[in-house]
Amino acid sequence: MTYLPFHVFGEDRPARWLVTCDHAANTVPQEVNGGDLGLSPEDMARHIAFDPGAAGVTLALAEMLNAPAILSNFSRLVIDPNRGEDDPTVLMKLYDGTIIPANRHAGPEERERRLEAYYRPYHKAQARLAARQQDTVLLSIHSYTRQLRGRQPRPWHVGILYGRDDRLAKPLIRRLEAEPDLCVGENEPYGGHLDGDSVDRHAIKPGRANVLIEIRNDLIETDAQQYAWARRLAPILEEVLDATGL
Repeated sequence: MTYLPFHVFGEDRPARWLVTCDHAANTVPQEVNGGDLGLSPEDMARHIAFDPGAAGVTLALAEMLNAPAILSNFSRLVIDPNRGEDDPTVLMKLYDGTIIPANRHAGPEERERRLEAYYRPYHKAQARLAARQQDTVLLSIHSYTRQLRGRQPRPWHVGILYGRDDRLAKPLIRRLEAEPDLCVGENEPYGGHLDGDSVDRHAIKPGRANVLIEIRNDLIETDAQQYAWARRLAPILEEVLDATGL
C-alpha cells in the first residue's frame, strides 16, 4: 500500500466546517529511520507521539456536521504539523522527559526532507480544502494528557483555544460552561496561539472563523467515548456558530 502523509474524508460534504486533526496518527514512515524512532511501543502509544482519541472524534464530528475532514498520517515526533516551519520544536528531540533517539542527531537537511515529504503536503491539502468555499469555518481537534511527568493533574475535561480571533471560541466557552458536568479550560491546558501553527496559517491569517478544541485523552479512549463526545459537541457547535452570525 502506498504511503500517504494525510487522509481526507468526505471532501464533497457541503457544510462550511472543515474539521482537522494535526496529530491524528503515530505513524513513522519507512523513510524515517526504517519506520522506527527508537522509542518503545509504550512511548509511541503516548501523547508524545500523537493525540490519542482525536482522530475518532474528528471523523465522527465531520460526519455529524456533514463536513470534510483532513487528518495527518505521521507522528508529531516525525515532524510536527502544528508548528511553524521555523519553530525550533517542529522537529522534537526531547518531549515530556523522553529523548527521541532517531531525532537526536537530525540536522537541517533531515528537517528539510521531512518538511518536504510530510508537513508541506499535509498543509497544501488543508489549504485546498479550506479554500473550497469562501466562508469556511476551521474546527481543529486535539487531545491532551491528564498529567505531564512531574506536573499536577489537569482538571479540565475540555479546553477551547484561541489566539487573535475569539469570535467563535468565546461564545463556545460560555456555552460549554453552562453544561453542569464539564470543567472547561479557556486557553488551557495550552495557550491558544503560536505564529505559523495550523490555525494561524489556515484561519487567522486568511480571516476565517475558527476554534481549536482539546479533549482530555482519558475521556476519549474508546470508540464509544469518541462518538459520545462528537455527538455532544456537534449540535453545540452548530448552535453557537448560528448564534454568532459569522
